[in-house]
Amino acid sequence: MLNKVAGLGGLFAQKSDHPLANARELRRVLGELPKDNAFKALDEISGWLESLESVENFPVSTLYEVLEQFEEAAQPHLKRLSREYFGASRLSKSEENRLWSINYDFWRRIGAAYERCLLSVGEKSRPGELPKTVLPNLSVRLIVAVGRALKWEQFHYGPSQDRRWQSLGQALLAAEAAGVAGKAVALAGRSGMTSALQEYEKVMIFQAASLDSLLPVGIELAEHVIAHFLPGFVFTAAAQIDSVYWVDLKLAQPPLRLARMPGQAEPTQRFLKPGTAHAAMQAVLETLERGGDMPPEINLGGQYPVKLLVTVFRHLTNYLSPIPPQRLHDRHRVTHRMAVLNGLVNAFVVFSEEFGGKPAGLPTESWVAENVSRGGFGALLGNAPGDWLKVGALLAMQPEGGENWLLGVIRRYHRFSEKDGRVGIQALATKAAAIEFRIRKASRYAAAAGTPGLMLLDGNEPDEFRVIVPPLTFDPRESLEYEKGGQRFLLTPISLVESTDDYELARYRRSTLG
Repeated sequence: MLNKVAGLGGLFAQKSDHPLANARELRRVLGELPKDNAFKALDEISGWLESLESVENFPVSTLYEVLEQFEEAAQPHLKRLSREYFGASRLSKSEENRLWSINYDFWRRIGAAYERCLLSVGEKSRPGELPKTVLPNLSVRLIVAVGRALKWEQFHYGPSQDRRWQSLGQALLAAEAAGVAGKAVALAGRSGMTSALQEYEKVMIFQAASLDSLLPVGIELAEHVIAHFLPGFVFTAAAQIDSVYWVDLKLAQPPLRLARMPGQAEPTQRFLKPGTAHAAMQAVLETLERGGDMPPEINLGGQYPVKLLVTVFRHLTNYLSPIPPQRLHDRHRVTHRMAVLNGLVNAFVVFSEEFGGKPAGLPTESWVAENVSRGGFGALLGNAPGDWLKVGALLAMQPEGGENWLLGVIRRYHRFSEKDGRVGIQALATKAAAIEFRIRKASRYAAAAGTPGLMLLDGNEPDEFRVIVPPLTFDPRESLEYEKGGQRFLLTPISLVESTDDYELARYRRSTLG
């Protein structure tokens, strides 16, 4: 449908009789959108939006009405496809890309079309002049659409387009100039009232929160948390002594941390500080960590596991604090190639004495480490693997020319293009042992098949060992046994440190048996 409708753009480029310029035809198009196929409906809407992109003399007032109706018609389909995107625990890469693309394409196209309307407000020379009275709604719709496009870019960890910040800034500046930046409006299909200023603040805080260390479902949750605590943040036109972030509305540049004052004060600069929001989020985090419930007045758009809630609240209270986190260890620039293997199974092989650390036949990637610190390192990816690369992925790594393998986890991910990107890797251990564990039975040594895992031999607390095992292995009521060098050992569980779809990292205390 997308390609078929897109061809209409050339047909009507020099005329104003595009089908959507006719109210009856627009009603027909809207009425024929599939009701029970969200993907097809959104694909058709995106196709019509694309067909409008090259029609230069389409009446702007009519264009705005068309966009409003398409956006409202798209709302139930967008909600359904978003649920599909987050609802399935393991989407195939092709299905994930399919859902991502249809959502992202809609928001970027309708955002660009709203921007076209904004630039035409009050231009009497254009057909179908758009009056300034639409600015309260138009500026909100534009900021929401561009913010959604930025969010979907974040779900893929980039690449993000800085020019979107200029579009956002233009919308807020236009609303401010008309005196309507704070005017509350209601949008069909959405609950509550909002304004251009509120929507811009949400997007700015979302960007300032450094969400590239969260999985997409955590990013989605963070957006809801930010929206709830928005009244506590302070957004000003002049820098205050405790301002933390700043942005220039006229520049194609995302918000920056206020490490120092901008070189020159500009009337288009805006500043942000967490205000009372930080203490309010911290209070919720402490309640959750004590085992309490999420306060009922906080609407997060759905139900989320407590562990995810804690992770996201902990992240937001860290990055949206009066003093944002500082780097713990100095970085040192390097340029060193390394072999990389993904996942527990591959790591088990290279750390196993049976295979001697030789990954013959294993799917090895080649990355370039560009900086190193005590906590880990950053690496450049020239050809990012699309099927498994994500925040939380377990890696076994071997520097070029070395014999030893290292163990780490991807904590940050940012893409420059479809293939190129950068990852931040936390080092877990420089020494590990591949071991088959068995669950400790009350009566005897378990005869069941062993569970392959990794025991981390450095970086542990005194009298403890960290162990990496397959998902759903850790149980606080069950100890593990293993045998090494003719000696049997018992691992008594202490706590689960991290749990993903691919592995668990847990702490145990070790003792000898027999």
